[in-house]
Amino acid sequence: MKIGLSSNALKHSGGLERYAMDLVRGFAAAGIELAFFARRFDPSVPESGMVEAHRINVSFLPGKLRDLWFSWRLRRARRAAKVDVLIGCNRVDSSEIAICGGTHLGFLRATGRPAKRSDRWQIELERRQYEQSSVIVAHSQLMRDELRELYGVEDAKIRVLYPPVDGARFTPADAARRAELRRKFGFADHEIVLLFPSSSHERKGLPLIEAALRGTDLPVVLAVAGRPPARTSERVRYIGYVKEIEDGYRAADFTLLASKYEPFGLVGVESVMCGTPVIFPSSIGCCDALAPHAKFVFAPDDEADLRATLERAVQQRLAAAPPDQAEVARGAVLYDASVAGHVDALLALARRIRGGN
Repeated sequence: MKIGLSSNALKHSGGLERYAMDLVRGFAAAGIELAFFARRFDPSVPESGMVEAHRINVSFLPGKLRDLWFSWRLRRARRAAKVDVLIGCNRVDSSEIAICGGTHLGFLRATGRPAKRSDRWQIELERRQYEQSSVIVAHSQLMRDELRELYGVEDAKIRVLYPPVDGARFTPADAARRAELRRKFGFADHEIVLLFPSSSHERKGLPLIEAALRGTDLPVVLAVAGRPPARTSERVRYIGYVKEIEDGYRAADFTLLASKYEPFGLVGVESVMCGTPVIFPSSIGCCDALAPHAKFVFAPDDEADLRATLERAVQQRLAAAPPDQAEVARGAVLYDASVAGHVDALLALARRIRGGN
């Protein structure tokens, strides 16, 4: 059985591209070489040497037509590569296993944005992918609900598999290392640091967070990692693009997001694996996958509830001894987050599809 994997790119990136790179490493560790179909390949990343690369050029087209062209060209490319089962990590209508890490209809509903013509093209391509696939892997219960409600997918066709996280990278630090990292980022001992990792501040809820912090006398600092915020202040501090984001988690007291739409939110799992609790709205998909001791949850888009939750979390932190990150991390994730376990589950689905069962 030959496995194919489709993604927008094989390179360091966010979202499903990052997930696809995890799969490449997992399949390689299992001794299975993938046929990998993408618009772009970065030859400098080790994963590029682990796959049979098939580039589908879309650069000559306007951006809004590229998904449709890629999907159309992929049908022929996978036949030429003699792929038996294709895993689609982007919008393509010829994948037997469709990975759902977010839906366009769900995004539009959550953000309140009206659909344009290009949105309707994306939604139609999604519908074809879900209809024509043999199984849809939803990355959260939230995605399962959206598939059923917004796309009319039968529940029997959906399998919920939370995405994997690199357990060798995201680990707790001891007290000495944590103190060293706090000095590196310029955090004072008395400061309660709320890490805000984001490249899309509006979508991740920065305006709501700023409003909730306005006027508070809590000793908190919002440390923005990623894209610079429009403005900084005594309360909002920019710490730059943090390539080793695991060190940001280890140095912080909490990781905070107030996203309008977050189908899963790997940030949450990464943070608690490093021993740093999260403060998240209940609408973030990963909340179901985190243990109660590792999360503080507030109502989505609710400034008052966010402020009250921040107060509760900070007061709890101030009343206790400095946290043992290893203790927080222990049992914080409620599923097998290993890449190997996730790949084994996908292989079982592929074998079932190939065998016609």
